[in-house]
Amino acid sequence: MSVAEPQKPSPVTVVVMTYNRCAELRKTLAHMTTLPDRAPIIVADNGSGDGTTDMVRREFPQVRLLALGDNLGAVARNRAVELVTSPYVAFCDDDTRWQPGALTVGAAVLDAHPTIGSVTGKCLVAPDLVEDPITPEFRDSPVPGPSWLPGPAVLGVMAGLTMFRVEAFRQVGGFCEKMWLGGEEELLALDLAAAGWWTMWNEEMVIHHEPSVSRDATRRRQLGIRNTLWTLWLRRPVRSAARRSLVILRSAPKDRATAAALLEALRSTPWVLRHRRVVPDTVEAGLVLLEEPQSRSKARRYIG
Repeated sequence: MSVAEPQKPSPVTVVVMTYNRCAELRKTLAHMTTLPDRAPIIVADNGSGDGTTDMVRREFPQVRLLALGDNLGAVARNRAVELVTSPYVAFCDDDTRWQPGALTVGAAVLDAHPTIGSVTGKCLVAPDLVEDPITPEFRDSPVPGPSWLPGPAVLGVMAGLTMFRVEAFRQVGGFCEKMWLGGEEELLALDLAAAGWWTMWNEEMVIHHEPSVSRDATRRRQLGIRNTLWTLWLRRPVRSAARRSLVILRSAPKDRATAAALLEALRSTPWVLRHRRVVPDTVEAGLVLLEEPQSRSKARRYIG
């Protein structure tokens, strides 16, 4: 009688952040729990009031639920990573679904290259599965990288499309609590690069995104502008920060949301000055190279 080999623990843990999107989360978990390369899942619920936590407990008992009392925004991911024991964590939003083989591809890249801190995948947007507008920016990234890097080097990530090395994520402190949500990934990516980790894009790691209709687009735009300004002021040299801030504000709609974003950003100037750490020259050089393609990117247009 043969004895079955004990199953090797997955090198990846999936973290799904959610807030009041019970139906979308149900669809995402149904997909993620049946992948051929499925991995353990932690759902970080930001204090939903729509029955989300009950649904997870009832329909997906194999999923670990982290029920947070308040809406912590992106920091919910940090709380979930505190529970992760695998070497890698793949973030998944409640409206994004990693496709078969994607978790395997990401883990293989991180296994093979111990100085890669994160791998971001290709996003296809439902229902027609067209490439996300951010894709050309990643695919054609001008950021210099070593010849062994299995994909373009980048200086930005999209959290719901990215697998991180847990060691790297923890080293830089994860997502910034003050930013809450909206473009919060950019600061994290810069801190990874400044700490010596490579961040890259991989076309073979595919994630589908079915954008939720349950979102406040104007408030999200306001937060995105504010957080972009904060990231510039926190990490770029003075001249670069000033130049890019003007570019951002000139490109944004001249409305109350933009004005509120600027006011929010300015009110926290003392906090910015306390936490300001300019990136190394090599990282700044890559950011300068990105300015022209970002100016053409549809993903960088502040609308809504």
